[in-house]
Amino acid sequence: MGSLTGRPDRVNQPPVNQTTATAESRPDSEHHKAGTVADKDQKLLAGGRGYILFILVVVYTFNFIDRQIVGILAVPIKEDLGLSDTQLGLMGGLAFALFYTGLGIPIAMLADRFSRTWIMTGALVVWSAMTAACGLANNFWQLFAARLGVGVGEAGGVAPAYSLIADWFPPHQRARALSIYSFGIPIGSALGIAAGGIIASLIDWRMAFFAVGILGVLLAPVFRLTVQEPERGKYDTGAHAAEPAGIRKTIATLISKPSFWLISLAASFSSMMGYGLFFWLPSFLVRSFGLTLLDASLFFGAILLIGGLAGIWLGGVLADRFGAANRRRYLTIPAFAFLATVPCYLAGILSTNLTMTFVFLLVPTALGLAWLGPVISTIQHLVPPRMRATASAVFLFINNLIGIGLGTYAIGALSDALRVQFGENALRYSIMAGTSFYIAAALLFFLAARWLESDWEGLAGD
Repeated sequence: MGSLTGRPDRVNQPPVNQTTATAESRPDSEHHKAGTVADKDQKLLAGGRGYILFILVVVYTFNFIDRQIVGILAVPIKEDLGLSDTQLGLMGGLAFALFYTGLGIPIAMLADRFSRTWIMTGALVVWSAMTAACGLANNFWQLFAARLGVGVGEAGGVAPAYSLIADWFPPHQRARALSIYSFGIPIGSALGIAAGGIIASLIDWRMAFFAVGILGVLLAPVFRLTVQEPERGKYDTGAHAAEPAGIRKTIATLISKPSFWLISLAASFSSMMGYGLFFWLPSFLVRSFGLTLLDASLFFGAILLIGGLAGIWLGGVLADRFGAANRRRYLTIPAFAFLATVPCYLAGILSTNLTMTFVFLLVPTALGLAWLGPVISTIQHLVPPRMRATASAVFLFINNLIGIGLGTYAIGALSDALRVQFGENALRYSIMAGTSFYIAAALLFFLAARWLESDWEGLAGD
């Protein structure tokens, strides 16, 4: 297993037969052509990789349970602690985003040098313990501080996982593998919202924080003892430095690639609406439809689970299938999906019929999450293997600082501003205004696609 020493972290790998190895040693432009042969001999989940992906999904699920549970608990927290929508937005967004984004890059630099599995284990313990601590809060600032702690832990949970997956799966399977990993988003969000609503309804909101936090701490040793550290760059072609690159070299590499910055900004705009909806939609259902906390949690949880799983998987499959012929499709597929979300969300938010609201919101939930597999896979291909965790952290820094830090707050602040005019329906119109973020994201993805071919790592050396 990997260690926190300076020794290279190389351990046992899943078996790769000669046919697969031959296909994966070809230049990247030819590698996709060999994908059919490689897939035949080494399936997506073969050689123990199925368990690796499963346990990573479980950890990511807890990541999002702890991240999104405040969305449903915002209803009783607001009543119990007497908070405004602006304060709820700060607690649910900025409090988490400050340290989550700020610590993500230095932790990812460690992950490019030392054991990623140890780093993820420590991160899981910290964010789970701080989630439990949220249940002890008696005022806004105590809850704000506990959410800061959740952000500290989760800073080490995602970028190292992206890097692990890139070393467990060859290039022609990465979009699908990262899509499966991203299943943790809808599963965790749905479970967080449903479990939070059920526990809060039966006991109280504090017990909901205690329950999910303790379960996360118990998961940590299971993850550490069963997940090995893969060899870095095993499936990647070209000569790569044996030692990890410093932050200056990584940033210099990223600066030379315009597509990276446009992709990061596009993802940020989409996340402003995505995280904003995850947080505020349960409150919208309670206020505009008069649902109980339990009914709202089950209603929105079902939308996230069904729509999220379908959209994330579809995005990964389409990217791996059509991206082989034209890499720009890794970005244009999500761009078209974002444009299609806008009319669907407007119809769902304006509807006064609960059944029609469910149908209308199900479709854009799927479309709004289809970007994850294609875009995260693209980020892994823009830099050499020893820069992946750090590059992913820079991407997450931009995405989450803007998406989580501003999206939840902006929708809450606009809702407060509109309350005098629209009363309990103020949140409805605030969410509708947020759909403009998806249009901006789509336009930026189309623009980034122009540079993607030249920015793709290893293309010049093929």
